[in-house]
Amino acid sequence: MAAPVPWACCAVLAAAAAVVYAQRHSPQETPHVQYERLGSDVTLPCGTANWDAAVTWRVNGTDLAPDLLNGSQLVLRGLELGHSGLYACFHRDSWHLRHQVLLHVGLPPREPVLSCRSNTYPKGFYCSWHLPAPTYIPNTFNVTVLHGSKIMVCEKDPALKNRCHIRYMHLFSTVKYKVSISVSNALGHNATAITFDEFTIVKPDPPENVVARPVPSNPRRLEVTWQTPSTWPDPESFPLKFFLRYRPLILDQWQHVELSDGTAHTITDAYAGKEYIIQVAAKDNEIGTWSDWSVAAHATPWTEEPRHLTTEAQAPETTTSTTSSLAPPPTTKICDPGELGSGGGPSAPLFISVPVTLALAAAAATASSLLI
Repeated sequence: MAAPVPWACCAVLAAAAAVVYAQRHSPQETPHVQYERLGSDVTLPCGTANWDAAVTWRVNGTDLAPDLLNGSQLVLRGLELGHSGLYACFHRDSWHLRHQVLLHVGLPPREPVLSCRSNTYPKGFYCSWHLPAPTYIPNTFNVTVLHGSKIMVCEKDPALKNRCHIRYMHLFSTVKYKVSISVSNALGHNATAITFDEFTIVKPDPPENVVARPVPSNPRRLEVTWQTPSTWPDPESFPLKFFLRYRPLILDQWQHVELSDGTAHTITDAYAGKEYIIQVAAKDNEIGTWSDWSVAAHATPWTEEPRHLTTEAQAPETTTSTTSSLAPPPTTKICDPGELGSGGGPSAPLFISVPVTLALAAAAATASSLLI
């Protein structure tokens, strides 16, 4: 037999089911979109409900604490970015949806940063802009370009939303260009403008494919080559000059070489065996400013490979002795006086030392040296 279900439990289940049903089947009105400034206070009314109506507020489906209510109104103080969301007000008893507010917290725009540059001279130039600080809400930009009093078209860049392109109509014009930009959002508006001559904004892109190679049998040389930036449309009519800098990785100080033409240079004062970093910049021969530095190339000057030394086996020295180890040592003989002469009288004994073998060999060697 099943255990009896308490009536209180059934009542809770029924109430929950009623809430779900009311939320799913109550008419869904379009939320009211509201923008508020970061750090401000805001009071959200529950649609047309009376001030003392019994209501419940939710944000993104989560119940809000009752102490945030002032009657039927929701009060939010010191707005933060996290307060952005969908707020909904329900009748407390029937859970009938009374009102919805889609709240966005953000800031008004500050003065935009605007710059213009010609990296495709003489075809045209582009202008780009950005805000110095985020607003956290959508912004709308409007750009106006004037050449003297004539309005010029600024075509939007297909890839970069904060950039547009303008084609030169008259080369070598002395009439100034003026570019203005305004920005606005739901919380405010701002604007700025710049004025410039045609030649002052010419700035090529960096040189491409910078390569550095060692020079065989030259331990202090590096050969550097590069290519004109592919965005520069006519290098024959509008030639570029180049600026090369290089240094060994072990030092912080750069060495510089300015080249009036050509896309190659040989470094002749490199430190042997030290790795170098090399970069190149470009500039129109007569107008504009230098490009940014190219992607760095690395190379180490040629070094001679060490030779492998070979050791020849030396024959052991041999010493030949002229005397046998078995030869008897020199002897001392006492001669009989009678053997030395024919006289009959006695004479004192005579001691004679005779180094037989060595004395003869030495005498022979001395005589041979004298004859030679």
